[in-house]
Amino acid sequence: MAVAGPAGHAPLAVSLGDPAGIGPECIAEAWARRRDAALPPFFVVHGTELLRRAAEARGLTIAVRAIAGPEETAAVFDGALPVLGARDADYRPGEPDGEGAALALASLTDAVEFARKGTAGAVVTAPISKAELARVGFTQPGQTEFLADACGLPRENAVMMLAGPTLRTVPLTVHAALSQVPALLSRELIVHRARIVAAALRRDFGLAGPRLAITGLNPHAGEEGRFGDEEIRIIAPAVAQLREEGIAASGPHPADALFAPHARAGFDAALCMYHDQALIPIKALEFDAGVNTTLGLPIVRTSPDHGTAFAIAGQRTARADATIAAIRLAGQCAARRLPA
Repeated sequence: MAVAGPAGHAPLAVSLGDPAGIGPECIAEAWARRRDAALPPFFVVHGTELLRRAAEARGLTIAVRAIAGPEETAAVFDGALPVLGARDADYRPGEPDGEGAALALASLTDAVEFARKGTAGAVVTAPISKAELARVGFTQPGQTEFLADACGLPRENAVMMLAGPTLRTVPLTVHAALSQVPALLSRELIVHRARIVAAALRRDFGLAGPRLAITGLNPHAGEEGRFGDEEIRIIAPAVAQLREEGIAASGPHPADALFAPHARAGFDAALCMYHDQALIPIKALEFDAGVNTTLGLPIVRTSPDHGTAFAIAGQRTARADATIAAIRLAGQCAARRLPA
């Protein structure tokens, strides 16, 4: 999988996520483990006092220091967790409210803007509560769509990929009822998103000839039409078109066999027909190291592949490994976008 790229990118901007969730404490622990984890410099957007309290609740003795601009991050990072922005909120783990949702939205909005302006090398987003954010004006289905809108791109150009140490998966349809998936699939959808995935694997992951495995929709990939014909009508023609374009695509593969250890060695990313087909294997195999990264954007964006976990926030039981992995991957991808 990916290895570290060259240094030299701007510091990373990290958004708080919902302050009642595990995001703030995981960010604090990521900074505390920065040396052992070999993390690049990053700053958090807003929440100086909240982060202090989250660190204390986790039993961490760390310094948190306000900075005036991203350019101060490098000088501060070795001795304190840098925080940029004056907005704050009370730390009430496990008790989401409107004040916290407003802070989460402000942190996300400003972090993305730093990345868009180039003063941040990438944005790392901690988990949000979509239901809480909806109460304060968040209209997108999730952060992926928010990023697309903020970058002025069609939402279909922002592609979610889940990346772990041994597996990368892409859901071609995301937040849709399973009954709606067959109607949402098309040859054009598969080809469009596969092109974006292949380009991102080359640009951000350093893979010269990325290999894409494309799943079937039905059991046994339809078994020649006995269990559904989407493979024959839609998926196989899409694979053929991709191969004609020079993309190393294969499939449609039966999804129940694609994620076995010997099979995973044969592809660099699996493109899956629906949400759970992509997320179940990554969460089963690499729950604590899975990273959600958005492909197709002019900026680098990553996020830990888990939710707010309100039920365990502030109890010192949440693992920070996925947050650390998201920060590390953001730095690697940002480094690969530097001019040669």
